[in-house]
Amino acid sequence: MHAGRSYSFTEFLLWTRRPLYALILLDVTLVALYQLGGLHWLAVPWNVIFMLGTSVALIAGFKNTQTYNRLWEAQQVWASITAASRAWGTMCRDHVGHPGQTRRLVYRHLGWLTALRYQMRESRPWETQQQLPNVEYRKHYQVPEKVRTLDVELIKYVSPEERSRILGVSSKATEVLSLQGEALRALLDDGLLPPASFAELQRALRDLHEQQARSERLKNYPYPRQYAVINVIFVRILCLLLPLGMIDLLAPMNDTVGGAMAGHMVWLAIPLSVLVSWMYAALDQVGESSANPFEGGANDIPISQLCGTIERDLRQLLDERDVPEQQEPASPIVL
Repeated sequence: MHAGRSYSFTEFLLWTRRPLYALILLDVTLVALYQLGGLHWLAVPWNVIFMLGTSVALIAGFKNTQTYNRLWEAQQVWASITAASRAWGTMCRDHVGHPGQTRRLVYRHLGWLTALRYQMRESRPWETQQQLPNVEYRKHYQVPEKVRTLDVELIKYVSPEERSRILGVSSKATEVLSLQGEALRALLDDGLLPPASFAELQRALRDLHEQQARSERLKNYPYPRQYAVINVIFVRILCLLLPLGMIDLLAPMNDTVGGAMAGHMVWLAIPLSVLVSWMYAALDQVGESSANPFEGGANDIPISQLCGTIERDLRQLLDERDVPEQQEPASPIVL
């Protein structure tokens, strides 16, 4: 996500420039047809445009509220995963009677975080990262899960046998939790884990299952397509009709204004309608880019950075000496 002060106006304008180009071309064409082509019947009463604009504003506001709620829920889920991960490390250290087994449980948990974040970065048909504006903006940052593969990352946390087992199933994060459950049962049978501690760790494992399910729900179920498409259709209708309403508003001023603008006031419909239409189109584009909080966009939840923070905390909890210090990101965008 963008963790800097703000997007600059230039960045935002470049990101939304393609709809802006289309709006300028559309508005120039319509005004020219009215003014130069004599097609005065094109003018649409301003009251109609006003009612349409009000409706579109309500729909766009609803969409952006719902997409923001998805983003906020994703942030809450991963805050809970962070807290549960630290609790898991502490319980493993305090309850398991063997340092080597404690380390295996903690490192397997780091393997779970790795498998989960890779699942969250998988592409879905409804996501927007393949759209050209977002592809262009990715030159400002890198998505770690697109640079390194999961099998390479898992080598650091699990044994080769467990790695093969994890990579051989579709739900890799769930398989890691299954391995954790088997390991806890083996520790209980070997007498390295008291029954009360076993029950406590099983409850923690169940909580991790629940947090994973919440994260997967946000990933696998998009913002409802019927609401997404109706917002796009209504915005485009407004952008098409807005310059015609502006013409209706400005045409009577052709005969009342003197000077250089006498008879040419309708040309002002171009900058005015482009500005208003761009605001609606940009609002729709922002809402669409916020609807999928794990796709690898600049507005995503920074799950890669969160997993790195959790890893440092858990390795310090194990008193490891080679824990790297947290680096300040070179870009304000962290993932």
